[in-house]
Amino acid sequence: MTQTLEPVVTTGRTPQQRIDAWLEEFETALATLDIGRATNAFLTDSYWRDLTAFTWNIKTVEGHEQISDMLTARLADTRPSGFGTTEPATDDGDDVASAFISFETAVGRCEGHVRIRPDDNGVDKAWTLLTTMQELKGFEEKRGATRPLGAVHGSDPDTRSWAEKKADEERDLGRGTQPYVLVIGGGQGGIALGARLRQLGVPSIVVDRHDRPGDQWRKRYKSLCLHDPVWYDHLPYLPFPDNWPVFAPKDKIGDWLEFYTKVMEVPYWSRTTCLSAAYDETAGRWTVEIDRDGERMTLYPTQLVLATGMSGKPNIPTVPGQDVFAGEQHHSSQHPGPDDYAGKKVVVIGSNNSAHDICKALVDNGIDTTMVQRSSTHIVRSDSFREIALGGLYSEEAVQSGMTTKKADLTLASLPYRIMHEFQIPIYDQIREKDKDFYDRLEKAGFKLDFGDDDSGLFMKYLRRGSGYYIDVGASELIANGTIKLVQGQLDHLTENTVVLADGTELEADVVVYATGFGSMNGWAADLMGQEVADRVGKVWGLGSDTTKDPGPWEGELRNMWKPTQQPGLWFHGGNLHQSRHYSLYLALQLKARYEGLDTPVYGLGEVHHLS
Repeated sequence: MTQTLEPVVTTGRTPQQRIDAWLEEFETALATLDIGRATNAFLTDSYWRDLTAFTWNIKTVEGHEQISDMLTARLADTRPSGFGTTEPATDDGDDVASAFISFETAVGRCEGHVRIRPDDNGVDKAWTLLTTMQELKGFEEKRGATRPLGAVHGSDPDTRSWAEKKADEERDLGRGTQPYVLVIGGGQGGIALGARLRQLGVPSIVVDRHDRPGDQWRKRYKSLCLHDPVWYDHLPYLPFPDNWPVFAPKDKIGDWLEFYTKVMEVPYWSRTTCLSAAYDETAGRWTVEIDRDGERMTLYPTQLVLATGMSGKPNIPTVPGQDVFAGEQHHSSQHPGPDDYAGKKVVVIGSNNSAHDICKALVDNGIDTTMVQRSSTHIVRSDSFREIALGGLYSEEAVQSGMTTKKADLTLASLPYRIMHEFQIPIYDQIREKDKDFYDRLEKAGFKLDFGDDDSGLFMKYLRRGSGYYIDVGASELIANGTIKLVQGQLDHLTENTVVLADGTELEADVVVYATGFGSMNGWAADLMGQEVADRVGKVWGLGSDTTKDPGPWEGELRNMWKPTQQPGLWFHGGNLHQSRHYSLYLALQLKARYEGLDTPVYGLGEVHHLS
């Protein structure tokens, strides 16, 4: 018979005592397979976010019905035990107590985070629960106390040096030994995942079309810098040194990625283009045709990862007159920088991050530049974003107060997407008040501002649609004072030397830059594998929030990212540096488990509601 918790008075009890009592009750319910009792340990409005530990998926379940359904499907196999706090619990106010936790499952060691608060009867129950797989039992990374010895003390039948062994391995991989995982895309996402797979002993290759690791950054316009601060951007295993700039220039990031690839011994094939990929359902593997620096090769990976960032193919509008325009036209992803445009008039179509960066670099070099804003844009000043939105988790002050990158990542991950906007709205209310004069000047200049459909700001816009914002590092002031010319309107057509908007406005132009964003990542799948596979997977990115450019129904997690898809053996990996670091762990563990032949029953495989 299902038991229920007795009322507990929280007054006079420490946060640690409250958390300990809840963990004891929860573990007892799980150990006895009492799903009703375990479900009753949660508030009616509650959220359990699981990153691989229970579901072999990236999955959030909400409320009693979904929690009960997940436990019914997964509890017996998962066999969780050993729940405890990893550091003292904290009082978060409003009767909420929280703690970082650890536990084990039948196959893994796990960590997480829990928030509890009393229900109407005074019983402490879980409001949010995060559970994450951290390592697989028996397949731990060789690090710390178990790191490789390196030197050979005594006789060894293999007399090859480290360099010789590495050279032999590189010659054999892809020929004598097939990669279990092929990662297409060698930017920060592919490199981070490649490093994780290397440490886990999973045969893999990261391929990229550029000449060197880091060229994805080096070949962008010369003024590009990261807009996120350094504390948010560390890669796995090797954090940036203490003297690294807060906002790293693109060439410095490029050099770091190349250095990281070598030091972490990531199997990386540069100057390599994937030509096609086809999945053999019978054999359970891919046939991938590649061109490696002029040599045609065929690879047969079991798992294929598209690590092409969070974006798909460039969106370039098709309008009349593009064939008669006498000047230069290109997408922002191909923009070379301002050097070749002295004395020319440049029109930039768009008003998000890339558009602002490109316009600023152009006017800084004395080039006549006009930005065409087609719809409202969210702007947040870099200093305010760093101080108010990220400062508590990712800042020097946070580090000095004891915050680690891992704790910050788990804290951020512990906020379910369903209610994350409720935490973000007060942050952006504070920013809007702090920077009121700044926003007033922008609006006076004619710039159309927004803070998202529900005023929740940048992070929710990023998760929902991956566009529609700019972190201001100077371009906004240039718009406010008129240095960057601003016009509003929709692109109608081009003539030989003008851009014409829908209201008839004509803009003289020698160069047109389409800073018009990107499509869904499954566009790359369509190119490599055909439209049928792309449609089987469906849209990549977005939460299903039913806000602008993020159609419902509600997904609860980012569509198709870092988790199994409807196409067997196909995965998507990417995002910013933070996401490349954090979620590469869960993707690598899912791939490692399959490589070792572990049973990985996926709970809650995402349905396809949108094709692009």
